[in-house]
Amino acid sequence: MINITYKNITEFNRAHQLPKPENPLFCIANKKLSADEIDNCVASNEEICYTNQFYFISLKNIVSGEIIYGRTKYDCDTGALLFSAPDQAYIVKDIVVSSESWFIAFHEDFIRGFDIQKRIRNYNFFNYYVNEALHLSPKEEQTIKSVFRNIEAEYHNNQDEFSKEIILTHLEALLRYADRFYKRQFLNRKEINKALFTRFKEILDAYFESNRLEENGIPTVEWLANQLGVSHRYMRDTIKTETGKTAVDQINLYLIEEAKNLLLAPNSTISETAYKLGFEYPQYFSRLFKKKTGLTPKEYIENAELN
Repeated sequence: MINITYKNITEFNRAHQLPKPENPLFCIANKKLSADEIDNCVASNEEICYTNQFYFISLKNIVSGEIIYGRTKYDCDTGALLFSAPDQAYIVKDIVVSSESWFIAFHEDFIRGFDIQKRIRNYNFFNYYVNEALHLSPKEEQTIKSVFRNIEAEYHNNQDEFSKEIILTHLEALLRYADRFYKRQFLNRKEINKALFTRFKEILDAYFESNRLEENGIPTVEWLANQLGVSHRYMRDTIKTETGKTAVDQINLYLIEEAKNLLLAPNSTISETAYKLGFEYPQYFSRLFKKKTGLTPKEYIENAELN
């Protein structure tokens, strides 16, 4: 495997035969290939791992090949919007794109001190795996392209005191549209969401049945997402869309249901139950149980005995 890291945008543009950026901290490019250029693309069996030390957004159609992150792969022949945060690595193999691709690259310093710097951390899709790209409908693709064109027009305009804020306004609009379209994608993929949530519960069941709760503690969201082959943010958003509760809530609800069974077992103690469920301290378990059920573990046992 070949590993390539782009430390700055100028380096990235040079490698992809794009014009030198007009601003070293921000660049937008619209790359067009002729039919002959696409046909002449030579596929390679070599996998290449890319890492960018800046934010990167691309709009492209994948004609062939695959993009891999972790143990999963992404391939799609419809318009796809991909996001990556600084230092996020992804692997590509035999990629050939369609005639038109858009790219936006910007360094953290470009947005530093502006409201978008705070808000960008709320756009979870920058930390989705690449195979969790946003697949656009034709109408959505045209909307996104219009925003790219607005940014491009301002980028190539004579720079003045208003230029940067106008570009950032359009960039924020692009992110808001992406947020809207991602939510549409989650809703349209109900069967996929259900399958992911079912697998999520199966992993929890297997973890509990193998006594790993007691040995290794409560599984983290990151660990569960890794078992599913998705990013923890994507898993969190999918589960929230499907169930109305966060992944952490679902883990806690699972623990409470298991706790109810364990507490009512003969000769069971509250402390033993807490340790079996992966809690280091019984008081943390009691606090969570009271929060979720309205009863302390002791009160729950007493009520069960009365009934």
